[in-house]
Amino acid sequence: MTGLVSRFALVAVLALAACDDKPTAKPAPASTVQKAQTPIVAAPPVSAASSPVGQAINAAAFDPAATDPRARRDVLIRVQTLLDRAHFSPGVIDGRDGGNLTLAIRAFQKAHDMTVDGEVSQALLDALLATDGGPVLVDYTISQSDVAGPFMPPIPKEDYEAMAREPAMNYHDVVEMLAERFHMGEDLLRDLNPGVNFNQVGATIMVTAAGADRLDAKVDRIEIDKALGQVRAFDESGAQLAVYPATVGSTERPAPSGEWAVRTLAPRPTYTYDPSRLTFGEPKAKLTIQAGPNNPVGSTWIDLTKDTYGIHGTPDPKLVNKRASHGCVRLTNWDASELGSAVKKGAKVIFIGVEARPA
Repeated sequence: MTGLVSRFALVAVLALAACDDKPTAKPAPASTVQKAQTPIVAAPPVSAASSPVGQAINAAAFDPAATDPRARRDVLIRVQTLLDRAHFSPGVIDGRDGGNLTLAIRAFQKAHDMTVDGEVSQALLDALLATDGGPVLVDYTISQSDVAGPFMPPIPKEDYEAMAREPAMNYHDVVEMLAERFHMGEDLLRDLNPGVNFNQVGATIMVTAAGADRLDAKVDRIEIDKALGQVRAFDESGAQLAVYPATVGSTERPAPSGEWAVRTLAPRPTYTYDPSRLTFGEPKAKLTIQAGPNNPVGSTWIDLTKDTYGIHGTPDPKLVNKRASHGCVRLTNWDASELGSAVKKGAKVIFIGVEARPA
């Protein structure tokens, strides 16, 4: 992301965030960035999971007659991880069925000239494996830097005064940090590693070999489907680069319509709560919330030429496309980072469809 920051992100003195509610976001000062954990995802480990459970998931096949929930979970972990690596994001990899997984499957099927039904099948798994046959679970050794923090206590999402007292909006604990790094649900991370002390340096755990958060080309056009809750990224030739699940506005606070453009990028944005411009929260004074993955707009803010609107991350990845937003476009932190790392200044942003989700 450094190239993008030097190229156009830091020229933004002020980027407006959270849309209809009009708080503000801007690139964090250098002193704050040093205190805030960096949410950028490192390249995944390369050694396949050594445990029998990991080996079974790495070899999981689709069985339409299977009645064991664990067998279904294993196939879903494999499918979700392969979709993630192919840039058809299912959102959080959790081993569960859901709307975001269905959207990702349908997008993959359409792109590969398959029957578009959104269903998990052996044909889908075979098509995914034809593009990427690597293991989906790998071993990872917890390091000193993983457990060092700093971490912050959980804060209710509407307690802006408490957030503003924090020096940085860091992860709450090692589990949350590692789950986000590997695009996983925290429950799945714990379930795959029963009895593990995640604060023990040198402990070996199983994690998903998720995507590396890099696209193959620069993003020239972004299409935001308000009805589906989906963001699609294209290069200048019109080739589709990535598909992401997204929370896009609500019926009461809709996102914009029509064509706009990317104005600037704010990696690790701060967030300003301004009661004179907001329709939620109780604080009476203006507050600044520092950068970090648990910032209200997450780890990345992509500012649009439509004033006060943007595409951004979230501290609650499991809620993407499951709850309404105040008009902006909310992605998981890792998807927002991936999109931000490749988007061009001036890239077209086209909103289509109509929101179906109430506030």
